[in-house]
Amino acid sequence: MTKRLYFLFLFLSISILQCSSDAYSDWRADRIHRQILTLDSHTDTPMDMLRWDADISQNLDGTPWDGKVDLPRMQAGDLDAVFFAAWVGQGPRTPEGNRKANDKVKRTIQAIHNAVEANSDRAELALTADDACRIEKTGKRAIYIGIENGYAIGKDLNSIKTFYDMGTRYITLCHVKNNDICDSSNDTTEYGGLSPFGEKVVREMNRLGMIVDVSHVSDAAFYDVLKLSKAPIIASHSCARAICDNPRNLSDEMLRALAEKGGVIQVAIYTDYVKTPKSNPEREAAEKAFNEKYPDYNDMTEEEKKSVLLEWYEIDKKYPRKLANVADFVDHIDHIVKVVGIDHVGIGTDFDGGGELNGLRDISQMPNITRELLKRAYSKKDIGKIWGLNFLRVFSEVEQVAGTRNK
Repeated sequence: MTKRLYFLFLFLSISILQCSSDAYSDWRADRIHRQILTLDSHTDTPMDMLRWDADISQNLDGTPWDGKVDLPRMQAGDLDAVFFAAWVGQGPRTPEGNRKANDKVKRTIQAIHNAVEANSDRAELALTADDACRIEKTGKRAIYIGIENGYAIGKDLNSIKTFYDMGTRYITLCHVKNNDICDSSNDTTEYGGLSPFGEKVVREMNRLGMIVDVSHVSDAAFYDVLKLSKAPIIASHSCARAICDNPRNLSDEMLRALAEKGGVIQVAIYTDYVKTPKSNPEREAAEKAFNEKYPDYNDMTEEEKKSVLLEWYEIDKKYPRKLANVADFVDHIDHIVKVVGIDHVGIGTDFDGGGELNGLRDISQMPNITRELLKRAYSKKDIGKIWGLNFLRVFSEVEQVAGTRNK
């Protein structure tokens, strides 16, 4: 055999072995993914249900709003449980503004109920920590309800019980602006953390057995909640600030404090939280022009907003975001595990709220996370913790503090 043929044979042999090894790794990862319980703690899909009458029984890929989550793709991605967030943007903190926010969230929650009932052969409403495993064993998808932005509460503490009775199991205390509960991570300082009313909100959520979610809150509000809450808390869709310096993310000090109280951070796939975005001048110019064209967007009716959003979707397609990838995302998990251990990290994608990565454009591609975790030598046990068991432990402890567990 000539030297040239020898090296060609060697190259082909190595390539075949590599392909065989990669195929085996993918097979093993997919097998693990099917065997463990998988839970996504935050998606904004109900926003599309309310706005566009999105039908989760159908594959919503290719819709004008580019839907990321539906039952066919939950099955394809073998996602067992999901929190559908009833989101409301921050509006006027007036009796009328509060009433409208409260009404919108109630309508969104009802839309979730309607979707689950219409697909009772494939999905079931989940209310307790144990429901995830119970429903998974039936072959159905467990649908939990959360509320994103405590603005929906207004100043009415009793509304928390109303939302709990409607199936809500966590409330994200604020969004990108301050509300009557606390300061936001993206706004100016108003209270220096929780407001006096916000303290009552945390106590009431503890009493009911509702999980307190600190994604979006200011650092000071985060520490106030930790100090006050009798139950462990979550960050339903946040990342590690040490990896991506964004005020929405948690610093190492915050991670340690969260873990000391038994909490969990659910890592998001929103690119701007995962990796510091590179400059994208064309998109930035288009965004600026769009915002200048519609300065009164928040004052529009829902019907008026629809036509404006369709215009935005076209801009988004023309000037796509430069996305981080799955490896970048798992870098956050690696860092959090290094800082606080394996028991305090999970996954909360923020799909349909802007969450998307290269290699993770919708819910059907969730196994790609498991493949990356396995590639980094995480055990099946640890992958199971990341994919849902850590979150469900916190949920169970919240129920125990309230005395609602096993009732």
